[in-house]
Amino acid sequence: MQRHNKAIQKFFAELGPGLITGAADDDPSGIATYSVGGAGFGYGLLWTAPVCFPLMAAVQLMCSRLGMATGRGLAAVVRRRYSRWVLWGACLLLIVANVINIAADLGGMAEATEMVTGIPSPLLTPVFAVLIVAALFWTSYRFLARVFKWLTLVLFAYVITAFLAHPDWWAVLRATLVPNIRWSREFLSVLVGILGTTISPYLFFWQAAQEVEEERAEGKNTLAKRQGATDAELRRARIDVLVGMFFSNFVMYFIILTTAATLHAHGMTKIATASQAAEALKPLAGKGAYWLFTLGLIGTGMLGVPVLAGSSAYAIAEAMSWGASLDRKPKLAPKFYGVLAVAMLLGVALNYVGLNAVKMLFWSAVANGVLAPPLIVLVVLLTTDRSVMGDLVNPPLLKLVGWLAAAVMTAAAIAMFLAG
Repeated sequence: MQRHNKAIQKFFAELGPGLITGAADDDPSGIATYSVGGAGFGYGLLWTAPVCFPLMAAVQLMCSRLGMATGRGLAAVVRRRYSRWVLWGACLLLIVANVINIAADLGGMAEATEMVTGIPSPLLTPVFAVLIVAALFWTSYRFLARVFKWLTLVLFAYVITAFLAHPDWWAVLRATLVPNIRWSREFLSVLVGILGTTISPYLFFWQAAQEVEEERAEGKNTLAKRQGATDAELRRARIDVLVGMFFSNFVMYFIILTTAATLHAHGMTKIATASQAAEALKPLAGKGAYWLFTLGLIGTGMLGVPVLAGSSAYAIAEAMSWGASLDRKPKLAPKFYGVLAVAMLLGVALNYVGLNAVKMLFWSAVANGVLAPPLIVLVVLLTTDRSVMGDLVNPPLLKLVGWLAAAVMTAAAIAMFLAG
């Protein structure tokens, strides 16, 4: 029994950047997009979870290996390997996607909070932004992650609700195993949104940067000490990433299933407000569904928004050779924290252009789906380049799935634009 407990403790002790990345991926934009998909198309999108898992895991594994092999973040490697236009093109894709996503997540958190408090969301949006920036300036992201990751456990309410809603399990199994693709702009937009909120550009930069941070935390403060990885370190990273991505897709699957079995089954196929999205949790929480939904959105937002702003800051800092970290105090990395604050400020500003919060959450996911493929191609090229990775170049299967991820997302985006 003691040996069994030690094995479990060791397993959880080895979880780090991958688990946090997976948890942050189910941000308010993800919750809204999965809810829109389940409400609009019922069980018809359940197959996306088992399809997304290997694609997402492969891309994140490549980013993890890149950080470990080079001792640098993604933007720093691009700066050393490619021309400035490739570097700043990649950073621009990231910043555009991130600012839209930050805006959507802050707006979603504010609208959900308005639903249970009555405080107008335009007043709450900057409050959430200030709270997050202040927490990052005076504590650390690691501290925030330890605190708010417990709120993300609220998302397991979707798992419980799925069983309470008594879905047609044969229909669920069939929809999970047999892809159902419709040639319509509406369906393909949701598909691109699901791919984009699952395989998101900010996660690529974040994963590589956090592998570097982990090594710094172990005392590897020089580049020479950080470069390369042992078989044990690669195994640890592989378990960490696979567990994190499985958690992310597990939650995604049950949000789609729950909204399909509740909202879609009762004729609510269009979600325009936070209260409509929260209705999915009523079989479990009754009138408390709105509070449960709000807590889940706040928890995932408090995890996800710092990752969005932080990945932007990492990318610009690495591109400019500033050398910065969320583990440093602002006075030791003023430019890094300046980029983070500007990204948040732009996200807040976007909330005042008159867009509906749920629509903004959904379309931010679609934007990620359109902007991700070029960055995936860049990641695959870097991690198959022996001059960058040394002996840690991608195994053939990882390389194949990486190219497949880029191809699937590109095809989905093109189909969306061509569909009538």
